[in-house]
Amino acid sequence: MSRFWNSRVRDLHPYVPGEQPNVADLLKLNTNESPYGPSPKALEAIRNVATDDMRLYPDPTASDLRDTIAARFGTTADHVFVGNGSDEVLAHAFRALFHDDSPVLFSDVTYAFYPVYCGLFEQPFRHIPLNDDFSIDIDAYTGDCGGIIIANPNANTGIPLPLEQIETVLKRYPDRTVIIDEAYVDFGAQSAIELTHRYDNLLVVQTLSKSYALAGLRVGFAIGSPELIDGLFRVKDSFNSYPLSRPAQAGAIAAIHDTDWLADITARVLASRDRLVPELQNLGFQVLPSCANFVLVHHPAHKAGAIAAALRERAILVRHLSTPRIQDWLRISIGTDEACIRLTDALRDILSPRS
Repeated sequence: MSRFWNSRVRDLHPYVPGEQPNVADLLKLNTNESPYGPSPKALEAIRNVATDDMRLYPDPTASDLRDTIAARFGTTADHVFVGNGSDEVLAHAFRALFHDDSPVLFSDVTYAFYPVYCGLFEQPFRHIPLNDDFSIDIDAYTGDCGGIIIANPNANTGIPLPLEQIETVLKRYPDRTVIIDEAYVDFGAQSAIELTHRYDNLLVVQTLSKSYALAGLRVGFAIGSPELIDGLFRVKDSFNSYPLSRPAQAGAIAAIHDTDWLADITARVLASRDRLVPELQNLGFQVLPSCANFVLVHHPAHKAGAIAAALRERAILVRHLSTPRIQDWLRISIGTDEACIRLTDALRDILSPRS
């Protein structure tokens, strides 16, 4: 604590990101990064803008990038907002679009940044418990509501939500913003973007950090009605008018155009996931059905923290989360086939009975 801190800062419980240690021969399966590099066209575009023009500010509206996103998803630029990673887009949305006289509703197991935003903006919230099988209970999203945010597929579980259930919530709360956070949608779930043409209370948020393999570039975007997008711009321009650099805009445009590369690397991740799951089950793990680039697993005979520590001794990182309902579960990012073999070999050694 510091006597210089504002009282709001004193009471915050910040989000804790996954470790990024500098360790030789480290296998990082803890932060859901892509095991493959980004589109070569994106890297070339980034290099090409490293010119004397870097002395100039970037386009504050990122108009070319917004046009590219709009064309990719069959809409127009006035329906598109971009920011410095989807985390920033979500933060602006919490501030701009949720009513703070009623609680925001989100799952008790989901992306841990949601309650952090609520703390920062003094926004009340209410956890909606997942079903016993860790699926989202749409019927429980009722009552007083300042807005709703749903990660689909859900963060930390990977379980997707059918569009008809999302539509149920949109119809239930026509005068409240419903945000669908689609950070992992390209790994097997169905996007809700098509619903933005019919529901002006829907904001869909995506990122280039996962499926596009551009976590280091920090680009996220939202698609929704112009009314919602205008609210996001009002907050952005009250905070930082230039959130996306010239390299970020150029690289994102090239990556979005390279649909063949996206399809190839996502297919490789899905194939590795499909091979990893039965291997983990053969080792005694319960594995939740995942439409993300990670799996959430539990071993009935071994503590999650002990497994994570033993893996760390072997230079393998997985995520042991503190959310109460999944304290004895591990989230494992999908790596290359070689990485998955190294993981399962290590787990086999850790779990084998000692004489």
